[in-house]
Amino acid sequence: LKVTYSNNLVAKDGVELTPTQVKDQPTVEWDAQPGEFYTLIMTDPDAPSRAEPKFREFKHWVLVNIAGNDLASGEAIAEYIGSGPPQGTGLHRYVFLLYKQSGKLEFDEERVSNKSRKDTTE
Repeated sequence: LKVTYSNNLVAKDGVELTPTQVKDQPTVEWDAQPGEFYTLIMTDPDAPSRAEPKFREFKHWVLVNIAGNDLASGEAIAEYIGSGPPQGTGLHRYVFLLYKQSGKLEFDEERVSNKSRKDTTE
């Protein structure tokens, strides 16, 4: 899985990135199989902080029914929202998960706009 933010900034294990560097939706690439559908999830397991992760997860991005690795073809269950941890909570880890689906799936979950979550604290 290759995650690239603007200015060709590639996210790599253990490399510290600032909230400004990851505010915009990245491109994500993988070796997709033709005709297959995928689900991509970005989550923060350190919400609201590593020391006190009482929320356990904060959902930053959920795309389903991605045809191959064409992100634009996916349905956003939760639109991308960049890093913005509360002040004083230290470093946060951000995890990208990719799942191959058994086929195109129907989702009836409520769609979550990134605009409705910008004022939400982790």
